[in-house]
Amino acid sequence: MDNSAASLLGEAKTLLLATDGSRFSEGAIREAIFFGRACRAKVIVLHVVFTQTESIGAANFAVRQGREELAPHFDRIRTLADDSGVELEIVVVGSSRPEKTLVEQARLRQADVILMGRRGKVGRWSRLVGKRTTAVIAQGFPRVLVVPKECSLAGTHILVAVDDSPNGRRAAQEALSLGRACPTLQQITVMAVAGREEQRSRTEVLAAAICAQSLREELPVSCEPLVEVGDPAEAILRAAEGRQVDMILLGGPGRSGLAKLLKGHVTEHVIGQAHCAVLVVTAQDDASDQPSPADPAP
Repeated sequence: MDNSAASLLGEAKTLLLATDGSRFSEGAIREAIFFGRACRAKVIVLHVVFTQTESIGAANFAVRQGREELAPHFDRIRTLADDSGVELEIVVVGSSRPEKTLVEQARLRQADVILMGRRGKVGRWSRLVGKRTTAVIAQGFPRVLVVPKECSLAGTHILVAVDDSPNGRRAAQEALSLGRACPTLQQITVMAVAGREEQRSRTEVLAAAICAQSLREELPVSCEPLVEVGDPAEAILRAAEGRQVDMILLGGPGRSGLAKLLKGHVTEHVIGQAHCAVLVVTAQDDASDQPSPADPAP
Protein backbone atom coordinates (compact mmCIF):
# COMPACT_ATOMS: atom_id res chain seq x y z
CA MET A 1 0.00 0.00 0.00
CA ASP A 2 1.29 3.45 -0.94
CA ASN A 3 2.31 5.56 2.04
CA SER A 4 0.16 8.43 0.83
CA ALA A 5 -2.87 6.29 1.59
CA ALA A 6 -2.19 7.18 5.21
CA SER A 7 -4.23 10.29 4.60
CA LEU A 8 -7.23 8.01 5.09
CA LEU A 9 -6.71 8.97 8.73
CA GLY A 10 -6.26 12.64 7.88
CA GLU A 11 -3.87 14.59 10.09
CA ALA A 12 -3.86 12.04 12.90
CA LYS A 13 -0.81 12.35 15.16
CA THR A 14 -1.73 10.00 18.00
CA LEU A 15 -3.29 6.59 17.39
CA LEU A 16 -4.63 4.42 20.18
CA LEU A 17 -4.52 0.72 19.35
CA ALA A 18 -6.76 -1.39 21.60
CA THR A 19 -5.58 -4.99 21.78
CA ASP A 20 -6.54 -8.04 23.78
CA GLY A 21 -3.67 -10.17 22.51
CA SER A 22 -5.85 -12.32 20.26
CA ARG A 23 -5.35 -12.96 16.55
CA PHE A 24 -8.38 -10.78 15.85
CA SER A 25 -6.22 -7.75 16.60
CA GLU A 26 -3.88 -8.50 13.69
CA GLY A 27 -5.56 -6.23 11.13
CA ALA A 28 -5.67 -3.32 13.57
CA ILE A 29 -2.02 -3.86 14.59
CA ARG A 30 -0.88 -3.92 10.98
CA GLU A 31 -2.77 -0.75 10.07
CA ALA A 32 -1.74 1.08 13.26
CA ILE A 33 1.95 0.50 12.50
CA PHE A 34 1.45 1.46 8.86
CA PHE A 35 -0.39 4.66 9.70
CA GLY A 36 2.09 5.41 12.47
CA ARG A 37 4.94 5.26 9.96
CA ALA A 38 3.22 7.09 7.11
CA CYS A 39 1.59 9.78 9.29
CA ARG A 40 4.60 10.06 11.59
CA ALA A 41 2.14 9.47 14.38
CA LYS A 42 2.69 8.01 17.82
CA VAL A 43 1.00 4.67 18.47
CA ILE A 44 -0.26 3.95 21.97
CA VAL A 45 -0.92 0.25 22.51
CA LEU A 46 -3.57 -0.14 25.20
CA HIS A 47 -4.58 -3.31 26.98
CA VAL A 48 -7.25 -3.07 29.68
CA VAL A 49 -7.25 -5.85 32.25
CA PHE A 50 -10.63 -6.61 33.76
CA THR A 51 -10.39 -6.19 37.53
CA GLN A 52 -13.35 -6.68 39.85
CA THR A 53 -11.99 -6.05 43.31
CA GLU A 54 -12.06 -3.29 45.91
CA SER A 55 -8.44 -3.97 46.83
CA ILE A 56 -5.94 -1.71 45.08
CA GLY A 57 -3.22 -4.27 45.76
CA ALA A 58 -5.21 -7.07 44.15
CA ALA A 59 -6.06 -4.86 41.17
CA ASN A 60 -2.43 -3.90 40.66
CA PHE A 61 -1.40 -7.55 40.88
CA ALA A 62 -3.93 -8.43 38.15
CA VAL A 63 -2.55 -5.65 35.94
CA ARG A 64 1.04 -6.86 36.40
CA GLN A 65 -0.05 -10.40 35.64
CA GLY A 66 -1.88 -9.23 32.52
CA ARG A 67 1.22 -7.38 31.32
CA GLU A 68 3.38 -10.46 31.86
CA GLU A 69 0.95 -12.75 30.04
CA LEU A 70 0.93 -10.50 26.98
CA ALA A 71 4.66 -9.72 27.05
CA PRO A 72 5.40 -11.75 23.87
CA HIS A 73 2.51 -10.00 22.12
CA PHE A 74 3.79 -6.57 23.15
CA ASP A 75 7.36 -7.49 22.17
CA ARG A 76 6.20 -8.41 18.68
CA ILE A 77 4.36 -5.11 18.26
CA ARG A 78 7.40 -3.24 19.59
CA THR A 79 9.61 -4.99 17.04
CA LEU A 80 7.23 -4.05 14.22
CA ALA A 81 7.26 -0.44 15.42
CA ASP A 82 11.04 -0.32 15.74
CA ASP A 83 11.47 -1.78 12.24
CA SER A 84 9.12 0.90 10.88
CA GLY A 85 10.56 3.79 12.89
CA VAL A 86 7.28 4.31 14.74
CA GLU A 87 7.15 5.85 18.22
CA LEU A 88 5.39 3.38 20.48
CA GLU A 89 4.03 3.42 24.02
CA ILE A 90 2.53 0.36 25.70
CA VAL A 91 -0.05 0.98 28.40
CA VAL A 92 -1.68 -1.67 30.60
CA VAL A 93 -4.34 -0.58 33.06
CA GLY A 94 -6.95 -2.32 35.19
CA SER A 95 -10.63 -1.53 35.26
CA SER A 96 -13.96 -3.00 36.28
CA ARG A 97 -15.41 -1.18 33.24
CA PRO A 98 -12.89 -1.83 30.43
CA GLU A 99 -14.87 -0.17 27.63
CA LYS A 100 -15.29 3.06 29.58
CA THR A 101 -11.62 3.08 30.59
CA LEU A 102 -10.51 2.51 27.00
CA VAL A 103 -12.31 5.66 25.85
CA GLU A 104 -11.13 7.60 28.90
CA GLN A 105 -7.53 6.70 28.09
CA ALA A 106 -8.02 7.77 24.46
CA ARG A 107 -9.37 11.15 25.56
CA LEU A 108 -6.80 11.72 28.27
CA ARG A 109 -3.97 10.89 25.87
CA GLN A 110 -5.55 13.05 23.15
CA ALA A 111 -5.73 10.24 20.62
CA ASP A 112 -7.13 11.18 17.22
CA VAL A 113 -8.38 7.69 16.40
CA ILE A 114 -9.09 4.45 18.27
CA LEU A 115 -8.18 1.35 16.25
CA MET A 116 -9.84 -1.94 17.15
CA GLY A 117 -9.79 -5.41 15.63
CA ARG A 118 -12.72 -7.45 14.42
CA ARG A 119 -13.39 -11.14 14.10
CA GLY A 120 -13.93 -12.91 10.78
CA LYS A 121 -17.12 -12.80 8.70
CA VAL A 122 -18.56 -16.15 9.78
CA GLY A 123 -21.27 -16.04 12.42
CA ARG A 124 -23.86 -13.74 13.88
CA TRP A 125 -22.85 -10.10 13.44
CA SER A 126 -23.41 -9.15 17.08
CA ARG A 127 -20.90 -11.81 18.13
CA LEU A 128 -18.45 -10.70 15.44
CA VAL A 129 -18.39 -7.10 16.59
CA GLY A 130 -18.21 -7.95 20.25
CA LYS A 131 -19.65 -6.23 23.30
CA ARG A 132 -16.47 -4.23 23.91
CA THR A 133 -16.39 -2.67 20.43
CA THR A 134 -20.10 -1.90 20.62
CA ALA A 135 -19.70 -0.28 24.04
CA VAL A 136 -16.72 1.81 22.90
CA ILE A 137 -18.61 3.16 19.88
CA ALA A 138 -21.67 3.94 21.99
CA GLN A 139 -19.60 6.36 24.11
CA GLY A 140 -19.23 8.76 21.20
CA PHE A 141 -15.48 8.95 20.67
CA PRO A 142 -14.98 11.08 17.51
CA ARG A 143 -13.33 8.41 15.35
CA VAL A 144 -13.20 4.64 15.87
CA LEU A 145 -11.67 2.51 13.11
CA VAL A 146 -12.65 -1.18 13.23
CA VAL A 147 -10.36 -3.38 11.13
CA PRO A 148 -10.99 -7.01 10.10
CA LYS A 149 -7.93 -9.18 10.70
CA GLU A 150 -7.46 -9.82 6.96
CA CYS A 151 -7.98 -6.19 5.91
CA SER A 152 -5.45 -3.97 4.11
CA LEU A 153 -6.40 -0.43 3.09
CA ALA A 154 -5.60 0.63 -0.49
CA GLY A 155 -6.85 4.20 -0.20
CA THR A 156 -8.51 4.71 -3.59
CA HIS A 157 -12.28 4.42 -2.99
CA ILE A 158 -14.38 5.10 0.11
CA LEU A 159 -18.11 4.91 0.75
CA VAL A 160 -19.77 7.28 3.20
CA ALA A 161 -23.28 6.55 4.47
CA VAL A 162 -25.13 9.82 5.12
CA ASP A 163 -28.36 10.74 6.85
CA ASP A 164 -29.90 13.87 8.34
CA SER A 165 -28.38 13.49 11.81
CA PRO A 166 -25.41 15.26 13.45
CA ASN A 167 -23.31 12.14 13.20
CA GLY A 168 -24.37 11.44 9.62
CA ARG A 169 -23.46 14.99 8.61
CA ARG A 170 -20.14 14.69 10.44
CA ALA A 171 -19.35 11.47 8.56
CA ALA A 172 -20.01 13.26 5.26
CA GLN A 173 -17.67 16.11 6.19
CA GLU A 174 -15.03 13.58 7.27
CA ALA A 175 -15.24 11.98 3.83
CA LEU A 176 -14.81 15.33 2.10
CA SER A 177 -11.85 16.08 4.35
CA LEU A 178 -10.24 12.86 3.19
CA GLY A 179 -10.92 13.95 -0.38
CA ARG A 180 -8.86 17.07 0.27
CA ALA A 181 -6.02 15.32 2.11
CA CYS A 182 -5.52 11.93 0.47
CA PRO A 183 -3.63 12.00 -2.85
CA THR A 184 -4.44 8.35 -3.64
CA LEU A 185 -8.18 8.74 -3.07
CA GLN A 186 -9.95 8.65 -6.43
CA GLN A 187 -13.62 8.20 -5.62
CA ILE A 188 -16.13 8.90 -2.86
CA THR A 189 -19.47 7.13 -3.04
CA VAL A 190 -22.03 9.14 -1.06
CA MET A 191 -24.79 6.74 -0.10
CA ALA A 192 -28.19 7.54 1.40
CA VAL A 193 -30.82 4.89 2.11
CA ALA A 194 -34.53 5.62 2.27
CA GLY A 195 -36.71 3.42 4.43
CA ARG A 196 -39.66 3.73 2.04
CA GLU A 197 -40.08 4.68 -1.60
CA GLU A 198 -41.92 7.89 -0.72
CA GLN A 199 -38.82 9.04 1.15
CA ARG A 200 -36.53 8.62 -1.84
CA SER A 201 -36.68 12.21 -3.10
CA ARG A 202 -35.71 13.65 0.29
CA THR A 203 -32.91 11.12 0.56
CA GLU A 204 -31.63 12.03 -2.90
CA VAL A 205 -31.28 15.63 -1.76
CA LEU A 206 -28.95 14.56 1.06
CA ALA A 207 -26.57 12.67 -1.22
CA ALA A 208 -26.68 15.30 -3.95
CA ALA A 209 -25.84 18.10 -1.49
CA ILE A 210 -22.60 16.39 -0.43
CA CYS A 211 -21.51 15.83 -4.02
CA ALA A 212 -22.41 19.47 -4.83
CA GLN A 213 -20.15 20.62 -2.00
CA SER A 214 -17.35 18.50 -3.45
CA LEU A 215 -17.79 20.24 -6.81
CA ARG A 216 -17.87 23.71 -5.25
CA GLU A 217 -14.63 23.01 -3.43
CA GLU A 218 -13.12 21.50 -6.58
CA LEU A 219 -11.94 18.41 -4.74
CA PRO A 220 -9.63 16.20 -6.85
CA VAL A 221 -11.87 13.15 -6.47
CA SER A 222 -14.94 11.78 -8.21
CA CYS A 223 -18.06 12.05 -6.03
CA GLU A 224 -20.89 9.63 -6.85
CA PRO A 225 -24.33 9.94 -5.21
CA LEU A 226 -26.06 6.62 -4.59
CA VAL A 227 -29.59 6.27 -3.25
CA GLU A 228 -31.38 3.03 -2.41
CA VAL A 229 -34.59 2.03 -0.65
CA GLY A 230 -34.66 -0.69 1.98
CA ASP A 231 -32.69 -1.89 4.97
CA PRO A 232 -29.78 0.56 5.51
CA ALA A 233 -27.24 -1.98 6.73
CA GLU A 234 -27.86 -4.45 3.93
CA ALA A 235 -27.82 -1.70 1.30
CA ILE A 236 -24.52 -0.28 2.60
CA LEU A 237 -22.88 -3.71 2.70
CA ARG A 238 -24.10 -4.60 -0.77
CA ALA A 239 -22.84 -1.34 -2.26
CA ALA A 240 -19.47 -1.53 -0.49
CA GLU A 241 -18.88 -5.11 -1.61
CA GLY A 242 -19.99 -4.46 -5.18
CA ARG A 243 -17.73 -1.43 -5.52
CA GLN A 244 -14.88 -3.00 -3.54
CA VAL A 245 -14.39 0.14 -1.47
CA ASP A 246 -11.40 0.41 0.84
CA MET A 247 -13.26 1.89 3.78
CA ILE A 248 -16.82 2.64 4.90
CA LEU A 249 -17.56 5.79 6.88
CA LEU A 250 -20.77 6.13 8.84
CA GLY A 251 -22.08 8.11 11.76
CA GLY A 252 -22.24 6.53 15.18
CA PRO A 253 -25.45 6.06 17.17
CA GLY A 254 -27.07 9.21 18.55
CA ARG A 255 -27.53 9.98 22.23
CA SER A 256 -31.27 9.35 22.48
CA GLY A 257 -32.49 5.88 23.37
CA LEU A 258 -34.32 5.36 20.08
CA ALA A 259 -31.42 6.67 18.00
CA LYS A 260 -29.00 4.37 19.81
CA LEU A 261 -31.26 1.40 19.23
CA LEU A 262 -31.92 1.98 15.53
CA LYS A 263 -28.60 3.40 14.38
CA GLY A 264 -26.69 1.09 16.70
CA HIS A 265 -28.16 -1.90 14.87
CA VAL A 266 -27.00 -0.50 11.52
CA THR A 267 -23.52 0.31 12.83
CA GLU A 268 -22.98 -3.12 14.38
CA HIS A 269 -24.34 -4.94 11.34
CA VAL A 270 -22.09 -3.02 8.94
CA ILE A 271 -19.00 -3.46 11.11
CA GLY A 272 -19.68 -7.16 11.65
CA GLN A 273 -20.14 -8.06 7.98
CA ALA A 274 -18.10 -5.53 5.99
CA HIS A 275 -15.21 -6.84 3.91
CA CYS A 276 -13.27 -3.68 4.68
CA ALA A 277 -12.40 -1.37 7.56
CA VAL A 278 -15.21 0.78 8.99
CA LEU A 279 -14.62 4.26 10.40
CA VAL A 280 -17.38 5.24 12.83
CA VAL A 281 -17.60 9.02 13.16
CA THR A 282 -19.33 10.94 15.94
CA ALA A 283 -19.91 14.68 16.03
CA GLN A 284 -18.18 16.47 18.89
CA ASP A 285 -21.43 17.92 20.22
CA ASP A 286 -22.89 14.40 20.34
CA ALA A 287 -19.98 12.91 22.24
CA SER A 288 -20.21 11.57 25.74
CA ASP A 289 -19.02 13.47 28.79
CA GLN A 290 -15.35 13.91 29.53
CA PRO A 291 -13.66 11.06 31.40
CA SER A 292 -13.27 10.57 35.07
CA PRO A 293 -9.95 9.38 36.55
CA ALA A 294 -8.86 5.90 35.49
CA ASP A 295 -9.06 2.91 37.77
CA PRO A 296 -6.01 1.93 39.86
CA ALA A 297 -2.97 0.78 37.91
CA PRO A 298 0.69 0.45 38.75
